Amino acid sequence: MTIQIRHLTFDCTDARTLAEFWSAITGWHLFYDEDPEVIVAKSFPSTEMMLLFIPVPEAKSAKNRVHIDIKPEDTTRDELVERALALGATVFGDHRKEDGTGFVALRDPEGNEFCVERGEHEMTSRGPMTIGLKI
Repeated sequence: MTIQIRHLTFDCTDARTLAEFWSAITGWHLFYDEDPEVIVAKSFPSTEMMLLFIPVPEAKSAKNRVHIDIKPEDTTRDELVERALALGATVFGDHRKEDGTGFVALRDPEGNEFCVERGEHEMTSRGPMTIGLKI
């Protein structure tokens, strides 16, 4: 059996504003109509995963049990972190190391956690990963 993940859904107090934040972070497009739900996606309709923003009356009250890890394709980790901060994100864990490795944990404007990792183009070639493999 296989599945397709259709949406990553955000419950939020202001769907349009939060979707605009994620549209700016991802470079994806905003899709909405008279329905209060808003979609952020590369295209619409789409067979790829989309972000869905649904307004709810209550505010976020606890730590997310699931979060998104993102990495840049056309900029650096640090530039993406600065962009997120300029758009209203806040840092709650800076795990960057002097050698350039590591990630930054942030919260979007409604408090949802996400991490910014280095992009593939920022990685050094270290050979195949063997962690946890018996060779």
